Amino acid sequence: MKRMIERLHDFNELVMFQHSIFSLPFIFIAMIVAADGWFGFELLLLGILAAVTARNFAMGVNRFADRDIDAKNPRTQGRPNADGRLDSTTILVFSTVNALVFVIVAYLINPLAFKLSVPVLLVLGSYSYFKRFSEMAHVVLGISLGLAPLAGAIAVSESVPQWSVLLALGVLFWVAGFDLLYSLQDIEFDKRHGLYSIPSIYGPRATLFISALFHLNTVLFWWMFVWAADLGIFASLAVLVSAAMLGYEHYLVRKDFTKIDRAFFTVNGYLGIVFLLFISLDSLR
Repeated sequence: MKRMIERLHDFNELVMFQHSIFSLPFIFIAMIVAADGWFGFELLLLGILAAVTARNFAMGVNRFADRDIDAKNPRTQGRPNADGRLDSTTILVFSTVNALVFVIVAYLINPLAFKLSVPVLLVLGSYSYFKRFSEMAHVVLGISLGLAPLAGAIAVSESVPQWSVLLALGVLFWVAGFDLLYSLQDIEFDKRHGLYSIPSIYGPRATLFISALFHLNTVLFWWMFVWAADLGIFASLAVLVSAAMLGYEHYLVRKDFTKIDRAFFTVNGYLGIVFLLFISLDSLR
């Protein structure tokens, strides 16, 4: 039993399950808007399973691809893929099982979700390799999480409405923007090992500017989402509060780079939850 608990802890540390908080709220936001309210317990369960298995697959591929890099980086040397607690074969099996479960869940949701399941996995798996040849890895990560609201809309309506694209674009720039800030921690490491990132190529000042520009786009696209979906006052408040939280995030990082973890995990984690809460309230009007 002790060994099993330790193994589960290793897998949890591998995929950092708590970071699901970034994508899950926006899947549910899209589902609420598509259903014009509550979408049912069956879709709730299937949505959670799809989100968790897709993310587990993406993180598994990332940790497999980065096992040599993580072993060299002082910030990541303690990860299970880097210190030997989970070997390459185990990580590949874990990723494959999650991919298969994701495809099965997509089949149970509807035909369009099933048709798009493999292309979605290809996008999610590609992020891990971009840093080896392009600084656009931050944007690819944004695209990966930006698929979440599209998936939510497809699950309910079996279509991709205009408002879901606008919501997804906001998520894309939100994620790419905070990933830029997070990447400031690895500037010197990326330079020494020939890895591509906007901070290592263009420096901290340019990174802060681009991140702020991305987050401005986030707010603009989320405003357009509220308009296109014909939502009410609570949805507008969601965008206003999110804008304030993003501003606070930039304040924290610009003031002190040691606050990056706080900005990344705390502010962005709460942002999705707050946004979901306001959209839920809006659906009650």
